[in-house]
Amino acid sequence: MNQPLKSRSGGQILVDALRINGVERAFCVPGESYLAVLDALYDAQEQIDLVVCRQEGGAAYMAEAYGKLTGKPGICFVTRGPGATNASVGVHTGFQDSTPMILFIGQVARDQRDREAFQEIDFRAMFAPLAKWVVQIDDARRIPELVSQAFHRAMNGRPGPVVVALPEDMLTDVVSVADAGPARVIEPHANTADMQALRHLLHRAERPLMILGGGGWNGRAVADIRRFAERHDLPVAASFRCQDLFDNTHPNYAGDLGFAAGPKLVQAVKDADLLLVVGARLGEVSTNGYTTVEIPVPRQTLVHVHPGIEELGRVYQPTLGINSGMTTFAALAADLPEMEGNRCPDWRAALNRNYRDNLVAQPTPGAVQMAEVIAWLRDHLPANAILTNGAGNYAVWVQRFYQYRQFRTQLGPTNGSMGYGVPAAVAAKRTFPERTVVAFAGDGCFLMNGQEIATAAHYGANVIFIVVNNGMYGTIRMHQERNYPGRVSGTDLHNPDFAALARAHGLHGETVERTEDFPAAFERCSAAGVPSLIEIRIDPEAITPRQSLSQIRSEAQKRH
Repeated sequence: MNQPLKSRSGGQILVDALRINGVERAFCVPGESYLAVLDALYDAQEQIDLVVCRQEGGAAYMAEAYGKLTGKPGICFVTRGPGATNASVGVHTGFQDSTPMILFIGQVARDQRDREAFQEIDFRAMFAPLAKWVVQIDDARRIPELVSQAFHRAMNGRPGPVVVALPEDMLTDVVSVADAGPARVIEPHANTADMQALRHLLHRAERPLMILGGGGWNGRAVADIRRFAERHDLPVAASFRCQDLFDNTHPNYAGDLGFAAGPKLVQAVKDADLLLVVGARLGEVSTNGYTTVEIPVPRQTLVHVHPGIEELGRVYQPTLGINSGMTTFAALAADLPEMEGNRCPDWRAALNRNYRDNLVAQPTPGAVQMAEVIAWLRDHLPANAILTNGAGNYAVWVQRFYQYRQFRTQLGPTNGSMGYGVPAAVAAKRTFPERTVVAFAGDGCFLMNGQEIATAAHYGANVIFIVVNNGMYGTIRMHQERNYPGRVSGTDLHNPDFAALARAHGLHGETVERTEDFPAAFERCSAAGVPSLIEIRIDPEAITPRQSLSQIRSEAQKRH
């Protein structure tokens, strides 16, 4: 016999839907537009950990990082207008990174809509190009249905962000409605014909290269794709900021196709006769500005495996397109029988050797050698340590010289968004408190969301934050010198004492001005028992691992 329906507020129905879908943590900046949800979360605090942040951009980044780490939708609550616009940066990050997340936004009351009421925005119009789906729930009785749809859309196909607007008065409506069940992941599967076609293409290839990337991976899929690479002796490259999808110390690893890509790896993409692209979109960064793979028909035989059917053939016309989720494809690939091939036996070894050669750094100007700092971390951090970063030239050192050995140890935005590293690290430490979490930021990057160190202090999230300070927006200055040498405009920065700023928030603070001082400073941070921050002051000339600022300027002046 059916149980009688209990009357509940819209806010309570929503929180019940979150619990049904297994939500354990949500990130927010509070707002009066969704007070009814906050009230319902009060009664659910044993089930849902509500992390209160200092700015909506930081909250959205935390939700995105949580979605990356766990594969479950990261949940974020913000208020209308300014709250939503601040949070949009995290939605864009989630979209380009194929990360499941749901942004809930308090909205103006229904009877005030379309009057440009206080903080009113048409969220369907605003978020249409940034999210997989945008919906406004105007009837509390439809909350179970539409929240279920939001979870399904965030997780299925190509994962991504969903935006749900919640009118303030709808959340206080009291209605009777049944709950929906939990959302399920429904993966597309590669068929037998697809896998046989792939096997024959591998058999004919002499210079194959597998490129991994995108969302929808889990530990089992990573292990299966590794077995596939080993069985078929495939060199494996990672797309931009997806280095943790394959053990970087493995003899099949060829490097990453990001801004720190070795020139020989870039050439290898051009020279390959078979590109097996699994999960990645083959975007601008991973194709060196769409130059290594021709549009629309590549010179290389292209096998493109992707969970989103709309991505197959969107930019590149594949020889073989396979619409499949990562876990199902990797499982089938791991069992794909070997075939005797005509492949050059030295191809995989040469690509791995080129990658290892790229780990060797040349000295850069100044008393701090960032390559040596990263090498020390590479040798001393546990394999499951999580490293986060935002955007900036400082990240090139991390991505080139660190070696990621386990799945989900790298959190970085593929959309090149500054300010990501600090909040992502807080989310990571809150989610996995037993693991070492190190956040990297440049001086410009840090001050975009550095206030979230207050959130770290509040929740005892003992992250080690590393601020690489060169007194400028380094990436933009680099491009400025290449295009307008000697004409410095808009890129210099005046910075605080970052270690003192950290101490003002209750963190342990250190300042490093010489390479040899870093290890002891890091060890003191590790033992501090509180969140900590190391400011590394580097020479502005040390703009990249390969060229100084003066060298870039000099070359540009010769061209001009």
